[in-house]
Formats: sequence, C-alpha cells, structure tokens
Amino acid sequence: MTIHLKNIFFFTLISLCNVLIAQTKLVISVTEFTNKKPLAFAIVAIPELNIQTQTDSLGIFSVSLLAKGYYQLQVIKNGYIHFTSVIFINDTVTVKNIELQQNANYLNEVVIYGNQQSNKSETANTIDVLDAQTMRQMGALSLSDGIAKLPGVNQLNTGAGISKPVIRGLFGNRIQTVLLGMRFDNQQWQDEHGLGLSDIGVDRIEIIKGPSSLFYGSEAMGGVLNIINEKNAPVGKTQADISSRFFSNTYGYAIDAGVKRSTQKINWGIRLGNESHADYSDGNNNRILNSRFGGYVAKATFGFKYKRWINENNYQFAKNNFGFLMDAYQVFDTPDNRLSRSFERPHHTVLINMFTTQNTFLLKASKLKLNFGFHSNNRQEQEGTGGISLDMILNTYTGLINYTKNFNTSTQLVIGSQNQYQSNLNIGSRIIVPNANLFESSVFTYLKKQFKYAVFEGGVRYDYKNITTLATGVLNTGGAYNPGVNIIPTNKNYNTVNGALGLSMFDIKHLNIKLNASSGYRGPNLAELSSNGLHEGSLRYELGNINLKVEQNICTDAYAEYYNSEFTLFGAAYINHFFNYIYLQPSNDDYLGFRIYNYIQKDATLQGAEGGVKIHPSKLKFITIQSAYSGIIGKTSNNEYLPFIPAQKINSTLKLNATTLNKFKNLFLTIGYDYVLAQNTPNQFETITAAYSLVNASIGGELPFAKNKFTISLAGNNLLNTAYYDHLSRFKYFGIYNIGRSISINLKFNFN
Repeated sequence: MTIHLKNIFFFTLISLCNVLIAQTKLVISVTEFTNKKPLAFAIVAIPELNIQTQTDSLGIFSVSLLAKGYYQLQVIKNGYIHFTSVIFINDTVTVKNIELQQNANYLNEVVIYGNQQSNKSETANTIDVLDAQTMRQMGALSLSDGIAKLPGVNQLNTGAGISKPVIRGLFGNRIQTVLLGMRFDNQQWQDEHGLGLSDIGVDRIEIIKGPSSLFYGSEAMGGVLNIINEKNAPVGKTQADISSRFFSNTYGYAIDAGVKRSTQKINWGIRLGNESHADYSDGNNNRILNSRFGGYVAKATFGFKYKRWINENNYQFAKNNFGFLMDAYQVFDTPDNRLSRSFERPHHTVLINMFTTQNTFLLKASKLKLNFGFHSNNRQEQEGTGGISLDMILNTYTGLINYTKNFNTSTQLVIGSQNQYQSNLNIGSRIIVPNANLFESSVFTYLKKQFKYAVFEGGVRYDYKNITTLATGVLNTGGAYNPGVNIIPTNKNYNTVNGALGLSMFDIKHLNIKLNASSGYRGPNLAELSSNGLHEGSLRYELGNINLKVEQNICTDAYAEYYNSEFTLFGAAYINHFFNYIYLQPSNDDYLGFRIYNYIQKDATLQGAEGGVKIHPSKLKFITIQSAYSGIIGKTSNNEYLPFIPAQKINSTLKLNATTLNKFKNLFLTIGYDYVLAQNTPNQFETITAAYSLVNASIGGELPFAKNKFTISLAGNNLLNTAYYDHLSRFKYFGIYNIGRSISINLKFNFN
C-alpha cells in the first residue's frame, strides 16, 4: 500500500511538472498590409527568449520549445512601420498573422523603459534612439560625441577624448548610464572624468529624457543613457565581422572584430577592439598637446534557455588612457612627436571589469527577473611626476528582482526591488575623496494599461540610501593638502519617495501626444560631501560639505508629433524643478595658486523646448530633409543662471538614399549644417560664448562580396575648419578651441 501511494505521489508530481513546463510551437506569418503578399526576410524577435531571426521566402517563421504564457513579439522590415505586441500562447500550435504597413519614414522603433519594451509612440516617456552604425557613419569619436547632435543632448568635454553626455542641461551624477543591463559608475562626480565608453560591440543607444527614478533609481534625475549590446546572431547561424576606422585630425584608428552564434537553446559571442588617437588640432591647425587617448576593450556573452529559465551573461573588460592638461598654458619642456601616443605626460588610466547575469523565469501569465552584477572601476591619475598619484577603486554590486504580471495582453503590473552596495578605496599617494561605503535599497510598483489608441502608465517607488565616509589619510588628519577646513567622517541616511504618471495617445489621425509627470532624486556624492583636495585636471581646489541635503526634482513634460506621407512635425516642452540643487561656487580664496570652490545648494528650475520637422516627399522617396531645434534656460531660486547650460542649437541635414546603384546597396549621401547660437546667459563665473556654425558631410554604401557584405563610408566634420569654442568645453577658459576639420573612413566586412 505504501509503495502504491508513493507511486501515485511521484506520478502526480511528474504530471504537475509537465503541466508547468508544457511547451508549444509558435508560427508567424508576415504579410504586406495592402496586397497581403508574404514578406520575406523580415526580422522577428522575441526579447524574453533572446531570439532574433528572419522569415523565410514565404514570410514564415516558426519556433518550438515555447512555454505557455505571455510574450512580446517584434517584427521589423526596412520600409515598413515596426510592429510590436504582447501575445498569449496557450495552445499546442499558435499561429499569428502579422501585417506590416508601408512607411519608410515612420519607423516607430522598439525602445526599452526599465525592463519594459514597447513601440516608441506607446510610452509616455520621451526616448530618442541612435544606432552605432549611424554614429560611425557620422565620424563620431565616442558615444558622447555621437549622441550630441540629438535635440536636447550635448556633451561636456575636456578635449576630444574626455567627454560626458548632457541631457537637457544635466550631466554627471544626474544622468544614469546603463551598461549590460546594470548601472554604470566610473566616478562621474568630476568634470574631467569622461564617460570613457566606445561604440565597440554596441547595437544602439536609447536616451530617456527626464526623471526616470521609478525604474532606474538614484542618479536618473535628468534621464538615462541605456547602452544596448549588439544583437545575438539569428537562430541557427554563425556570424563574424571585422571593422576599422581612421581619423585624420587625431591620426587615430579604431579596429574591432567579433564572432557570435545562436541556436534554439544557446547563444554566445566574443568581441575584441582597440583604438588609439594622437593629439587633436583646432580650427587654426594648432596642436593641442596631450589631448591624446586610446585603449582596449573585450566583450563576451553567453546565454541559454532551459525550459522556463532564460539566462544571459555578459562580461566587459576595458582599459583606457586619457591625456589631460597640466596647466592652462601647456608648458612642456619639448613637444614630442606629432604622431606620439605616449602617456608619459599627465593622464588618467581607467580600468573596467564588469560582469552581469540576467535571468528570466517564465510563468504562465507572468515572469520573474533576477539580475545580478559586479562592476570594478579603477581610476588612476598620473600628474607626470614618475608615479601614480590618485588611485581609486570603486567596486559595485547590484541586484534586481522584478515580477511582471500580465492580466491580459493590454494590462501589465510590475513589482520590483533594486539593491546596490558600493565601496570606494584609495590606494594612491594623493587623496581627494574619502574611503566610503554606500548602500541603496528600494521597492517599486508600476502599472501599464493599453487601450486601442492610448497607453496609461505610472507607478511609485521608495528608496533608502546610506553613505558612510571613513577616516582617510590627509582628508581627516590635516597635513599638506589642507586649506584650513577639516573634512570629518560622516554617516548619512536618505529616504525618498518618487513616482511617475504618464499618458500617450497615438494613431489618432497620425498624431502622437505624450503627457508625463515624474520625479527623481540623488544623494550627494563623495566629492560633494567630503572633497578636500587639488584637482589639477580642472585647475581648482574643491571643498565638500557634509551638511548637504538630498537633491530631488519634479518634471512635467509634453510631447506632440504629427506625421503623414510627406512630412513629420514634432515638438516638446518641459519644466524641471529642483529642490536643493547642488553645484560648485568659487570663493574669493585660493590655495597654492588654485581657486577654492565650495559645494552649495539652492532650489533651481530648468525649462526648455525641442522641436523640428522632417520632410520626406512621397514622390521623391530618396530625399529626406530634417531640421531640429533645442534650447534650455536654467536658473536658481534667486534668479542666477546655472553653470554649464548648453547654448541653443539648430541641427539640419539633407540626406539622399538609393536602395541599389550598380553593385552598391543602401547608398547614402548626407550634408549637415549645425548652427549653435551665442550663449549670452552664462553663470556669473562663466564667460559668454560666441555663435558658430559647422558644416558636415558623409557618404557610403554596401558592396556585396559573394555571400558576404562590405560596408564603406566616409565622413567629414567641421569641413570648413572653423575655430570655435563650444560653451560646454572646459578648454575654452584656457583659450583652447574645439577640434578642427576631421575626415574619417569607416570599413566593415561581414562574414555570413
């Protein structure tokens, strides 16, 4: 009897497991909306399963080993509006027919907000997308340089190699960067600490404008820079490529190569890259000594699918060197060779090791995400005295738990928790910020409801943050680096509540209207709390303030877009109000010849507008004309202008496309004109910047070699070799112009 009951128990358990992991088959048929003809070679993606492949010659795609439940389906084909939708699979064989509508100019890209993917028009957030291929075709030197032409986006730069993105007037610790699905932190509290990331192994960048703390937490006050890795190879295929780029101005080069493969159950990929640049020359053909930069990067990915468990692991290593000015006049004994890439002079060395694992468990009507990551950032500063001076190691550990419940294909609830622990350790001879431990924990909930022509979304989040600074060398013992103010160890706790509420209306007579209100926060960083030291890279002595309060903001944002077969119009306006805005203020004192700067707080408001037009005549499909404007005003509560507010700008382009010309495919010719207005409303400690204009151009296309593909493009930036100061260039205070004419060539060979 006992054996019989035991057999029944095991039989019941096995049956239950089979029900839980019951697998089905999905068949997708992709056709053209008007004539119902099948569309071959359309890209089909299911993000939850890390699947990307193409339809066959009959427009059919099928995949087995699917657990029953909700999935997001994406279908993309050039010349058609991108399709994305949540589908429910509950049968042994599920057949879906997708009809794509022709429109080469209204792509409606799929974007990511938190862990949620949707069409760009079907989220209340304002999100811009720029792919790595386009940035290379434009001749961009870095990721920050590539996105700086977008409306509302600029770059704060210290030469050609050190730059960080500025979104609607905010940068540094007010902009969160997401890399490999994890918050990326490489000591962004200092102006001369650039983002330091290349486009090697990157598919695209998504720029979320406005506070995004609901999903991303601290430091997403001004927006998020989501750097998305290259896509996996199509199922059943192995792909490889090698690319190289050459830059005339910096005598620079960049080269990378990668290989990847995917099957129904496993995907993997490896990519290696190297870039090196000598000093740049300005518009007067003057060499800017020690503005050189370069480094190495290695990336690896491995993922698998096991029943209802989808796993994706990513690792990235990078080592980069960035030269910087030692003083305002670049007084070196003797300039080295023009092509020199030596880093014997003052420079930063940044070493990055980053590993993330993302795990999705598919349930019948929901999914559970468990993501973990480790990031080690080692920043060294060498002032040219023969040894390492500043040497900091920042280790970051993160964890995310995210539960998503689909009540149906149009209603989704997310409940999650984010946690992060950081430790900062000084091992160099010079110290400017203390050793410290930082801990953050949060809980949040988000609801999204989709109607036929509208999406409503919103949520609330609670965050707790603790910062403990430790007794660290000369910061707490007086000594050589002390202008008279002692920075003592401190333990700070911050509690904040943030939220977001938004509405997007779309496909109403070709209209897309977005209304959004959101808030964000950040605790003071280590430099703002406890800085006490010389910053030769920025030529100042900075003093922290342990009494700083948490910084918080509330932003209202409105966006409208109208499109038809001839043109597209868009416009956005926002008001971003800050409580306890933190910024540096120079004092009347100096130390060892360096001006002393103090961190202070005031309420502040940033307000701005973006808008533009895109003309794409239906009878001249090979022509696209686009022009976009953006402008920002930032003031404190006592009506003082905020520092580092970018000037108004207008970016215009004329693009000619040809699908096929002789053996070439996807040919393009782009002519651009950038006009940046004078910045006549600087902070009281800044200088006015004159207006300037730049002329740019690029040309390229694809040439097939047997079954492989060769891509070539040529780009020219600042073709008239204009000598100019950008308002966000930190070099302008030393009378140093921005980069002059730069011609670049981009070559890529794909092995299919």
